[in-house]
Amino acid sequence: MPTDIEIARAATLAPIAEVAAAAGIPEAALVPYGRFKAKIDLSRLPAAIRQGKLILVTAINPTPAGEGKTTTSVGLADALHRIGKKAMLCLREPSLGPCFGVKGGGAGGGHSQVMPMDEINLHFTGDFHAITAAHNLLSAMIDNHIYWGNALEIDLRRVTWRRVVDMNDRALRQIVGPLGGVSNGFPRETGFDITVASEIMAILCLAADIRDLERRLGDIIVGYRRDKSAVFCRDIKADRAMTVLLKDAVLPNLVQTLENRPAILHGGPFANIAHGCNSAIATRTALGLADYVVTEAGFGADLGAEKFMDVKCRIAGLKPDAVVVVATVRALKMHGGVAKKDLALPNAQAVRDGAVNLRRHIENLRKFGLTPTVAINHFHLDSDEELTAVKQAAESCGAEAVICRHWAEGGAGAEELARIVAARADAGAPGYAPLYGDDLPLADKIVTVAREIYRAGEVHIPSAVRSQLKAWEEMGYGHFPVCMAKTQYSFATDPARIGAPDDHVVEVREVRLSAGAGFVVAICGDIMTMPGLPKVPSAEGIYLDESGEIEGLF
Repeated sequence: MPTDIEIARAATLAPIAEVAAAAGIPEAALVPYGRFKAKIDLSRLPAAIRQGKLILVTAINPTPAGEGKTTTSVGLADALHRIGKKAMLCLREPSLGPCFGVKGGGAGGGHSQVMPMDEINLHFTGDFHAITAAHNLLSAMIDNHIYWGNALEIDLRRVTWRRVVDMNDRALRQIVGPLGGVSNGFPRETGFDITVASEIMAILCLAADIRDLERRLGDIIVGYRRDKSAVFCRDIKADRAMTVLLKDAVLPNLVQTLENRPAILHGGPFANIAHGCNSAIATRTALGLADYVVTEAGFGADLGAEKFMDVKCRIAGLKPDAVVVVATVRALKMHGGVAKKDLALPNAQAVRDGAVNLRRHIENLRKFGLTPTVAINHFHLDSDEELTAVKQAAESCGAEAVICRHWAEGGAGAEELARIVAARADAGAPGYAPLYGDDLPLADKIVTVAREIYRAGEVHIPSAVRSQLKAWEEMGYGHFPVCMAKTQYSFATDPARIGAPDDHVVEVREVRLSAGAGFVVAICGDIMTMPGLPKVPSAEGIYLDESGEIEGLF
């Protein structure tokens, strides 16, 4: 069986101008980055002549067995083209952290990939580097302002703006700097987050255009004075220079699938520590170009899909017309208690046991007024009995399940899914609504997500955190949605609690205000906004072979 990289290298790619023309994007609107990828100059796009249907792809809670959410998104988009629909794929850009850590690349797999996958998984068009630079420019200007007299009277103990880097590095989570004497500034405790957790990333993904992005950058709170009044990015006078750094990054990126169909990749916030969706600019652009837009939200539906509904759609004025939940027999067996080494053995009972996770996600999505279609991402060792068990679990919750073979067959393997989902999208989702209203207090929003989506029996919010939330409400931020930072592996905050745990305790450790992005982050359990590398990171096996080809990245 060929590997992902072997399939990718055997592909024949079309010049990006041809891909763009087929999608209705004129060559004048392309800013080429080589032969096979380009930025889209939105100012040169013709006025939209359609308003497409928005299809969200989400999944069960991830396991080491893999679920294939991106692969399914690619396969579904290709399949929609194959059944005669004008479709567009909208995905996030991968982060370097997971590529060199444990997860590997984020460009799909098998015969359902976006190309050129090596470039997409590495530096791509430089968007993440621009976000990192803009973020750290603000960090440098804060410390510089303090060094040259601190006219804004920033309290060094209350500087909230950290630095970022697009790499997993646990040594940078908590640091003290600057050191080395008077000429280097004033020592203070600080730290780094990974770039995908940066508020700049969230702003780029939620802004309506470049001017809205600049306004949101100015709204960032970087710290507080001794009287606890806020100091903003615009006070530091960094917002305009940061916008300059982001002027190209704000433009969506056009690439193609293995079947030479258009795909827009833009933005890349993680769903466990950020809001987990591609940019609103890219989504709106795609909706104006295609009749059906396939997008995804990161990790399981308890994280990415919830944030898609409650954060992205609320802020960007979007709504989904249909939802797909991806599941695999192998992953459900793991949720049923089977060890990874035993996944090759048929075990329909373990599938039935693990299907509680799938049913929970279906039930949760119905709380938004949506009944999902379940895409069973087929693996060659799946038995008929196991596949039947998944179908029965979905049907018990009123959802239809479809066996999909897009990894092996590309779009041809997902045509049945495409027909069902297109019909659901055409019917729309008239009952769609977010989980909570804007007027609900911030603490109550956190509790609502924890109880309704995670099924927590108790939500512990320390008094200091409640006081902070109350203070932000008094500052005028009470209408913001909440963005939960939590382990992706479980509904609980304990990653070992697989399946569908009930009556567990959600501990809210910390809250952070993203005033420019427009939400409040609630950090739960032991989740970190700067991941660490595993004992054996993927980077150890990544190298250039004698012919200059990259090996080990996928």
